[in-house]
Amino acid sequence: MKTNNCTYRTLICLAFLLIYSCGIEKYIPEGEQLYTGAEIELLSEGEIHDSKEVKAELLNLIEPNPNTTFLGMKPALFFHYKAQREKPGFLYKFLNKSFGEEPVYFSEVNTDRVEELILNRLDNNGFFYSKSSSEVVNNDKFASVNYKASMPQPYVLENYHLESDSLPIYKEIEKMLPETSLAKGDRFDLDLLRAERARLNNGLKQKGFYNSQEDLLIFEADTNQYKNRKFDLFLRLKKDVPARASIPYTIDSITVYPNYTIEGDTLPLTEENVTQIDSIDFVQNELYFKPKLLESYLLFNEGDLYNADVSKQTSNRLSALGSYKYVNIQYTELDTTATDGNGGSLAASIYLAPLTKRSIRAEIQAVSKSNGFTGPGILLSHTNRNVFNGGETFSVSANFSYESQLSSGSNSSLSSIAGGISADLVIPRSIPFSPSRFQYAVPKTKISLGYDFLQRSQLFTLSSVNASFGYTWQENQYVYHTLDPISINYSRLSNVTDEFQAILDDNEYLSQSFEQRFIAGLLYSFTYDEVSKLSKEAPIYFSTNFDIAGNMLNLISGGSETIFGSTYAQYAKADADLKLYLRWKKERTLVSRVYAGWGVPYGNSSTLPFVKQFYSGGPYSVRAFNIRSLGPGNFNAETENATTDYFDQSGNLKLEANVEYRFPLFSYLKGAFFIDAGNVWLTGDYSELEEDQLNSSFSETLFTDGKFEKDWLTEVAAGVGFGLRLDVQNFVIRLDLASPLRIPYEAKNERWNVPFFGNADNNMTLNFAIGYPF
Repeated sequence: MKTNNCTYRTLICLAFLLIYSCGIEKYIPEGEQLYTGAEIELLSEGEIHDSKEVKAELLNLIEPNPNTTFLGMKPALFFHYKAQREKPGFLYKFLNKSFGEEPVYFSEVNTDRVEELILNRLDNNGFFYSKSSSEVVNNDKFASVNYKASMPQPYVLENYHLESDSLPIYKEIEKMLPETSLAKGDRFDLDLLRAERARLNNGLKQKGFYNSQEDLLIFEADTNQYKNRKFDLFLRLKKDVPARASIPYTIDSITVYPNYTIEGDTLPLTEENVTQIDSIDFVQNELYFKPKLLESYLLFNEGDLYNADVSKQTSNRLSALGSYKYVNIQYTELDTTATDGNGGSLAASIYLAPLTKRSIRAEIQAVSKSNGFTGPGILLSHTNRNVFNGGETFSVSANFSYESQLSSGSNSSLSSIAGGISADLVIPRSIPFSPSRFQYAVPKTKISLGYDFLQRSQLFTLSSVNASFGYTWQENQYVYHTLDPISINYSRLSNVTDEFQAILDDNEYLSQSFEQRFIAGLLYSFTYDEVSKLSKEAPIYFSTNFDIAGNMLNLISGGSETIFGSTYAQYAKADADLKLYLRWKKERTLVSRVYAGWGVPYGNSSTLPFVKQFYSGGPYSVRAFNIRSLGPGNFNAETENATTDYFDQSGNLKLEANVEYRFPLFSYLKGAFFIDAGNVWLTGDYSELEEDQLNSSFSETLFTDGKFEKDWLTEVAAGVGFGLRLDVQNFVIRLDLASPLRIPYEAKNERWNVPFFGNADNNMTLNFAIGYPF
């Protein structure tokens, strides 16, 4: 490991800062004691099988929470105290803003209130007639509390009954009782009773009881029948329940307004503006959305019982069309006096307010890449919504960018021109499948066609045409699918200079990856995403992709390695991405990520196509290294490729892991600390390529150093860093400064590096990017 005096001084200062943060007694004001927390002891008459859960629940009631402790110290409190000085300095201001905590003094503790909360919670859990007490433990400038709770044996359920009545609602409740989670022997638990009441009310909402409410259901516990702490549970309706809350409702009529304006009045129903499909009235002065197509998105019909879930699913399906900014389903009671068994009736009105039909978007971009290429770019896009009056969206986008290498020397004249045009047609239904097969959301059919080119001066021009046909759909709140049964890409390498041809001649692996011009296969993606649900404290994100190409072409060509005169690729590729989030108050988040990907060429392919290979490094990967500068394995392109510094290092296996702590600084500015690790490798047998390259030390070194073997952990690159993020309504501009911690292409005994203070080449890498890295 390479170190210097500056490094030692920095480490010593950090250690001193942590030790110094222990001495906070002198900052505690006279007459105050710092509250250090509380413990609780449970005393019971007999064994309580879930005593740990009960104790954990009671601990959560103890307030306030003491200041955070780290390794026996309170650095967050120390930063707060230091920031209160007359001239605290920038460092302590920053540390206090990011990590500081205000002191929690014992004068804020109300032991009597905590004792009441403990007794109330024990009552809610069936431990009636419990007792609680507290004892304060003083230690000069510090104080803590010991609570005690004496609990008798809890009351347990013996029988669960429904009071009988002739109202229709009782008959439905009786049908749902067998599905209850309450069982004989269960301890009395108020939370379980609330969950049972919510379950019953939700079930009634699906059976037509439009006016049902949770607070109309009453539980009564009877302990008089037993002397051994048992109780019978009785369920009934509240007294004087309105008649309309105890009867089911049927949908009598459905009216849809496909072109509703929030500011305007509702159109009257006339012969000129009403189209009726299966007893559903569609009201629009001019045709905006074809009624026959729109009808297929509705999950309820005239004569159906009201169902809250079906109504919500219908709203989700209409919102997912991509044509409407506002979807509102309203119900009006047509008969509010109905009391007989036939129930009441509802009129359903569906108001749909369209998005702007056409939109044009232009972006001027400043591209700054980690490989030294910098330059301007422009993106233009045009979107036409509801283009065929069936919710279809047609969009065309074009992009162009110019990048130039800013490095000095012989490479300063390198430049790159990239551009492309693409057209997408998104149809909000599954062609040719029926929408009724998908209850949560109807799949969208997407047809895409595009052309891209990349011209790198002094090297080559790469142009490609791509087309795809597939589906995207949402299975439920968290699960998404994408399936492209047809995915085609044809690329052509042209204008190859002698310089780049020498690189290809010297590197058969790279050469063959460019020769596979035709890619045709199937793509499938699965995503489970809880991150968008902000109420979850520990959401997870998981996605996996499968890419299989060449099998159909192999069958059509009769096993030939070419089709239509071009070499086609044959491979299987899969990857998985797992992210775990931990969210705290004050917008603090810890994100952990693990990624793995593997591609296997087979049949007539010895390598993966260039565009399908994995790479590591850059602003969305291991940020301490330039983009595509890692691997494969411990291979070092700079020492092998003396002709030019061009080499897109890649492999067919990728492993990567990241941890990032995100925290607010002020207003829209956020901060982060992170550590990244990963690399790419080569797997499989490349002996045939090596035989073709016997005179090439470059290829021999590539295949030797790049192979994935048992000691792969020693070839993992790692880096640490910190960053700033300007986050305005989820539009994020990111600046990350990273430094290597472990460099895989160095000699084995020199791979570790002291970040920011070591002597490694490129010891600091600045990454500018849009969006979070993961």
